[in-house]
Amino acid sequence: MSRVPLEKVDECIWRIPKHRPDMRVPVLIFASEELLGKMKEDRTLWQAANVSTLPGIVKHVAVLPDAHEGYGFPIGGVAATDYEEGVITPGGIGFDINCGVRLMVTNLDVKDVKPRLNELIETIFRNVPCGLGSRRKDFRVTKSELDRISVEGARYIIEKFGLGWPEDLKHIEEEGCLEGADPSYVSATAKQRGFPQIGTLGSGNHFLEVQKVDKIFDERAAKRMGITHEGQVTVMIHTGSRGFGHQICSDYLRVMERAAAKYGIKLPDRELACAPAKSKEAESYLKAFRCAVNFAFANRQAITHWVRQSFEQVFKRPAETMDLRLIYDVAHNIVKLEEHVIDGVKRKLWVHRKGATRSFPAGHPLVPQDYRDIGQPVILPGSMGTSSWLLLGNERAMEMTFGSTAHGAGRMMSRAAAKRKFRASQVIDQLHRKGIVIRSDSMRTVAEEVDAAYKNVDIVAEVSDRVGIGTKVARLLPLGVVKG
Repeated sequence: MSRVPLEKVDECIWRIPKHRPDMRVPVLIFASEELLGKMKEDRTLWQAANVSTLPGIVKHVAVLPDAHEGYGFPIGGVAATDYEEGVITPGGIGFDINCGVRLMVTNLDVKDVKPRLNELIETIFRNVPCGLGSRRKDFRVTKSELDRISVEGARYIIEKFGLGWPEDLKHIEEEGCLEGADPSYVSATAKQRGFPQIGTLGSGNHFLEVQKVDKIFDERAAKRMGITHEGQVTVMIHTGSRGFGHQICSDYLRVMERAAAKYGIKLPDRELACAPAKSKEAESYLKAFRCAVNFAFANRQAITHWVRQSFEQVFKRPAETMDLRLIYDVAHNIVKLEEHVIDGVKRKLWVHRKGATRSFPAGHPLVPQDYRDIGQPVILPGSMGTSSWLLLGNERAMEMTFGSTAHGAGRMMSRAAAKRKFRASQVIDQLHRKGIVIRSDSMRTVAEEVDAAYKNVDIVAEVSDRVGIGTKVARLLPLGVVKG
């Protein structure tokens, strides 16, 4: 693996030029010197150069400030391929399809929650199943209901099971449902894995946090989203499509490997296996992929209901009186058919966002109506025990990153390395010294998700703000954490 040449374009913007004969477009990297140094330590930049070889790719590959090595694509990578001549690649989306995050607001202050924080975290831990293979014993779906969830997403969960408020849908990307899903393209194995997992947090880097607003940077935007003052309590949920989406990705990677050979697509890395967007293989994958997207929206919706229920149980009053509204829900691992202006011409593109958040500006028709004059909320979860961020979509993101920005802190130490270096008891003690309550299904996960395994999310947010792909609105700090 050879080193890639780098050119500095501007403050926090770097370019990998088309230095290989197979590269079709350059690579743009958005990073501080420190973050760029982390990317050089693994295969992030090499993978980004490989992505630039995909058939039909346009403009450039975007590498975001939290980027690190992934499967085929770097996590924190964005690439767009032409609607007619481009390809679809599962590696540009990831195994945890529609891993995403949602942020809820409350009208409670730290002083209201602190006295009952242990009880609240324990109640959430009891109500929201977490950990590998977790399931909620009193909630089951049938085969036909799973198919409806796959097609209708969060709306079906609300209308069929009453898990949420109808107004939640307006504050979910795609209103909680990506059209074009077809469960007949999902394997029996994927469905079997999905049956017990609606409303479960899972393991790994997934978490649920009770947080406080630490600092407000844009008072107008914050107030529009329901954040009115520092010390206000919020709730963040970070999870995806669980084993359902993972199996769909695994199933179709094999399909795409055969398709790449069938269509004569030469790739520098087999992990970029792909098929022409108009091919039967790509269309089949997209129909199954959208099922996983909708499953994930439904999953986060069910968890939202049980979070509200937990607050009701602890504070002995209806969730409505605590104003437990949804600010927004964004997807991280997804491919969307979108229109973008390339060289002055509006084009339909397949935008692959892997570990990347949509960051649409004010006035964009896909931004919810009540946010349309300020822009789309963007949520950057931090690592366990560190800050998280609420940003705002920006017009410059449309020009430079296909309307995208970072999705969080970005890993820089493997889970195995973290477990070798840190003991879970040390991590828990460290959190307790910060006043953070933690409840986890697995001590192993606690060690794997230690703060030191991740980049500094404050620097990631600062780079996004500085280059104009996501404007800082508010910084959030954890009070209590629920982990798988």
